[in-house]
Amino acid sequence: MTRQRLTGSIVGALAVALLAIQLVPYGRQHTNPPVTGVPQWDSPRTEELARRACFDCHSHETRWPWYASIAPVSWRVQSHVDEGREHLDFSAFDRVQRHADDAAEMVTEGEMPPWDYAMMHPEARLSDTEKQELIRGLTATFGSRAGGGHEHGDHDDD
Repeated sequence: MTRQRLTGSIVGALAVALLAIQLVPYGRQHTNPPVTGVPQWDSPRTEELARRACFDCHSHETRWPWYASIAPVSWRVQSHVDEGREHLDFSAFDRVQRHADDAAEMVTEGEMPPWDYAMMHPEARLSDTEKQELIRGLTATFGSRAGGGHEHGDHDDD
């Protein structure tokens, strides 16, 4: 087989595989459950910053981008949202949010928002000043494990 035919076969196989994985439904729900409870934010500014940097994965107010319908990217997006809501869900404060007091620490350590999310969502890229405002606001709203705030439930390891 010539190099050109081999390249054509590989490209064709990849195209067929890409089309075939579009049939896998995971990552295509694009529906948001109803909001059942919201935090008592310390200030409107904290809520504004959290909405910009956190709500797409940590609430029932996810804005689903166009690429969230194309596998395999849709799988990654859905996984981020599922994991985010599992760990902290700003739209389900009628339930215990066991990791709420970790929120400020995650932002402080640079773990949130994830770099790949911030790359695709410029509004989530907070300036140093905004990041410090968010950290202070999250600590004021939810407490901090480092500061002993545990009002949102026990802290068994998951």
